Amino acid sequence: MNILPWIDRMPLPALFIFTLVLVFLAIHGGMRLGLVRKESSKAMQSIGTVVGATLGLLAFMLAFTFNMAANRYDERKQLFLDDINAIGTAYLRAGLLPEPYTTDIRLLLREYVDLRAKAAREPDTLREAIIRSEVIQDQLWLKTEEMVANLPASIIHGLFVQALNEMIDLHGKRVTIGLHFRIPGIIWLGLYVVSILAMLTVGYQFGQAQQRQFLVNIILAMTFTSVLMLIIDLDRAQEGSVQINQQMLFDLQDKLQAPP
Repeated sequence: MNILPWIDRMPLPALFIFTLVLVFLAIHGGMRLGLVRKESSKAMQSIGTVVGATLGLLAFMLAFTFNMAANRYDERKQLFLDDINAIGTAYLRAGLLPEPYTTDIRLLLREYVDLRAKAAREPDTLREAIIRSEVIQDQLWLKTEEMVANLPASIIHGLFVQALNEMIDLHGKRVTIGLHFRIPGIIWLGLYVVSILAMLTVGYQFGQAQQRQFLVNIILAMTFTSVLMLIIDLDRAQEGSVQINQQMLFDLQDKLQAPP
C-alpha cells in the first residue's frame, strides 16, 4: 500500500510549492522557538551536536533515495534501448518469413512503433498505447502460431519467434519498472519526517544565536526543496524534466515508414 499516494497524484510544480512552504515553516518555527528560549552555553554545544547528527542523517537519506531513483532511471533507459533494438530485429526477421506473414506482421509492427511514438509525444495517451500494444502482441503471437502450424519448421521461424518473445518480454519489463516500481511511500514518509525535524533543529540553532535571517531561511529551504524535487523528478517516468531521449524511437518509426 502506498503510504503517501498524494506524492504520485500531485503535479510537480504544486509539489515543489508544498515542499518549499513545509520546509520554510519548519525552519521558521524552529527559529521562533529558539528566540523565546535561552539555553546555556553547555546546552548550545549539545544542540550543535544534535543539529550535526540530524543533518548527517538527512544527507544519508537523500543520498540513498537519490541513488534509488538514479538507478531506476538508468534501468529504464537501458530497457528503452533494448526495446527499440528488439522491435527492429523482429521487423528485419519478419522480412525472411513467407507471405502473407511478412506483410501482415510488418504492418502490425509498424502500428506498434507508431503507438509508442505517439505516447512519447503525447503522454496522456500512454494508457491507451499500452492496452493497444498488448492487443497487437497477441495478434502477432497468433500469426506466429498459425505460421508455425501451417509451415514446416525452419531456423528462420525459430529466430523470429525468439525476437518476438524478447520484444514482448521487454514491453512487460518497461511497463512494470516505469509505472509500478517506484520509490516506496514509506521511504518518502521517512524522508519528509527527517527533513522537517532537521530543519526544525537548524532553525532552533538560528534562534539561539539570535539570527533573524529571513533571506538565509528562504535560500536554505529552496536549496533543500530543489534537491528533493530532483529525486521525485527522477522517480517519475512520464512527467518532469528528467526524461529519456526518445529520438531512437522516432528514428525507428521513420525507418519503418520509409518505402523499401
